Amino acid sequence: MRFAGWAVCAVLLGCSGGDDAGDRPIDDAGDGAPVVPDAAADSPEPDGSPTDTSPAEAAVDAGPPAVRLVGRFTDKNESAWSGTHMIARFEGTGARLKLTAPANARFQVVVDGEPKSVLVPTGGSKTYTVASGLASGVHELVVWRRSEAFFGVVTYEGFEFDGALLPPAPPPARRVEIVGDSITCGYGNEDTEPCPFSAATENHYLTYGAIAARAVKADLVTTCWSGLGMYRNYDATTAGAMPERWLRTLPQTTGSTWDFSRYVPHVVVINLGTNDFAKGDPGTAFRTAYLAFARTVRKAYPDAHLLAIVPVAGAKKYIDAVVATLVGEGDKKIASFSLSAIASSDGWGCDYHPSLATHAKWGAELATQLVAKLGW
Repeated sequence: MRFAGWAVCAVLLGCSGGDDAGDRPIDDAGDGAPVVPDAAADSPEPDGSPTDTSPAEAAVDAGPPAVRLVGRFTDKNESAWSGTHMIARFEGTGARLKLTAPANARFQVVVDGEPKSVLVPTGGSKTYTVASGLASGVHELVVWRRSEAFFGVVTYEGFEFDGALLPPAPPPARRVEIVGDSITCGYGNEDTEPCPFSAATENHYLTYGAIAARAVKADLVTTCWSGLGMYRNYDATTAGAMPERWLRTLPQTTGSTWDFSRYVPHVVVINLGTNDFAKGDPGTAFRTAYLAFARTVRKAYPDAHLLAIVPVAGAKKYIDAVVATLVGEGDKKIASFSLSAIASSDGWGCDYHPSLATHAKWGAELATQLVAKLGW
């Protein structure tokens, strides 16, 4: 087997770190059998090192970067934000992944564009089989974080392949970033109300944002955290709201400052406000916070389009006022829009969050907006 250590490419983004949240352990919610650690996989063969004596493997030149990391990552390959993922292209019949991860994290394993299984770490540094029994030939493997930053930091350590690692495919020409809350994270979208919050029922891979990005063939970076608002969080506190955490590579680490030059999106979609209005209208403080954040985003990405989703009816007048202010200042790349109302026939996820059916509809609607606004 061939071990591929990480080589970080220009599209790499930083992810968030967090504590093990103590969420009750639940088996995966129906995307295939959970992946469990290999019993004797903690000592992978080195890739091309002096002790690697396989002539065929040693001759392979994967080229930098060998594995593409998409999402916010530290220089130590730590991450936690929803939707951070690894992409590897290889020729062979199987692959294994080594990582250090808390037991509550969840990952979607995608082989050749098809979701195959859910990786459920058991804690600590372990190696997991993520693909096996594949037909001989070239395959693309994606390991995508389903669960949000709340469930803790993950350190990616490398792949092993039953075959040869190949150079990655060129990255997409289009880049999207989405900033949001539990809806954007996929809270409870793989179960049906009544059900509590859990990592097992949260699937970012099937959220509206991920669906839209795949539809327009774009890279996606997501920063989201359940319960957080633009100005006021669900619990009515204002500390640690999303504008503050958005500045970080690891959202729970105050000194973890993200370098915005490492990923420059063509469009930033902002979907915040549901939690701000959970305890009633927050007033003009919401508009003030929204305007400040929009200006922060514009400073980070001077040429990006900004699309503001109106999350609840009460937020519309404030968001429209923010857009009008910035347009009046000469910003020609900002607009707002609303997603369709949730249909009762589509059901509800946990704690009355959007179901998979709703996410699918919203993904198509967001894709339409991206095509219309950016000419994609």
